[in-house]
Amino acid sequence: MKPKAYARAGVDIELGNRVKARLPELLASTRRPGVMGKVGGFGGLFALDTKKYRKPVLVSSVDGVGTKLKIAFEAQRHDTIGQDLVNHCVNDIAVLGAEALFFLDYLGTGKLEPRVFEEILRGFAQACTENRCALIGGETAQMPGFYQPGEYDVSGTIVGVVEKDQMVSGARIRAGDVVLGMASNGLHTNGYSLARRVLLDKMKLKLNHRSTDLGCTLGEELLRVHRSYGVLVQKLLRVFNYSSTKRSAAPIKGLAHITGGGFTDNIPRVLPRNCDVAIRKGTWQIPPVFSMIQQGGRIEESEMFQVFNMGVGMVLITSPEFETKILNGISKHGLEAWTIGEVVRGTGVVRLV
Repeated sequence: MKPKAYARAGVDIELGNRVKARLPELLASTRRPGVMGKVGGFGGLFALDTKKYRKPVLVSSVDGVGTKLKIAFEAQRHDTIGQDLVNHCVNDIAVLGAEALFFLDYLGTGKLEPRVFEEILRGFAQACTENRCALIGGETAQMPGFYQPGEYDVSGTIVGVVEKDQMVSGARIRAGDVVLGMASNGLHTNGYSLARRVLLDKMKLKLNHRSTDLGCTLGEELLRVHRSYGVLVQKLLRVFNYSSTKRSAAPIKGLAHITGGGFTDNIPRVLPRNCDVAIRKGTWQIPPVFSMIQQGGRIEESEMFQVFNMGVGMVLITSPEFETKILNGISKHGLEAWTIGEVVRGTGVVRLV
């Protein structure tokens, strides 16, 4: 049979339809109460349970995974990218106290490769299931000539909900509060342009390079899945904030996702104007990959803390009397955490001390 003109131009609609035929099966595990309609409609449907909330506020975020994609292309491994994207978006709304409701994805590529597409979608589905978040729709675009062969781009949008009077805004942060850091799982999805420049271009390392310090290959280290803190944050808020009789006494005062911009640019986003945060170096062990990058690229310490998470993926600010209880609460869920600094009087910046 003669190929159709659109297929000869590089866009195979029938291939796209065959690949997407398995979507209902992949997305079934992500269903949660509120999901309506079927996969493949013009819009994803979600009915918010308005009886569950008094004053619900919808919280949304959109993001990508940046040049970490280049590592996936070179390694020919695509099962972690979807998880990275969902977890990153979940963390961005978790800092406001929002519970993730649903997620939508966008995938653009020159030529649709069924194996690659399925690996990415499996990652989306796995992370949505783990975060109790429905995957209700998305878009896959075939754009021949727009992307390099074998390459693609992904982005995602997440929507969550939080009670208006339970939002974590940072407004109650005061001098004397303590700063807790939750362990990251490597670089997460930020700083890869610099990491690639140093490790692959300058140091000439290969992804199959096995490092004693890392305990794995470089490729395995760079493709570690961006850790999600969403479910843990919800549990902590239920135990400490939602059980508090007075909103003004809720122990968890502020949360910051240490993503693009590192400590320097993310923590100030939740600080009052009259407060600084002093981060005490040496209060946690920085993972070896960051030392490799810093030494290999001869990068100033201050820049490292502005580009990378340095082993801390989420920061929580509380008053000293709850410090130990919250650290123990995090530990009970299998995640390492430390007291890494304190809030001091200032102008809304982060200091490394």
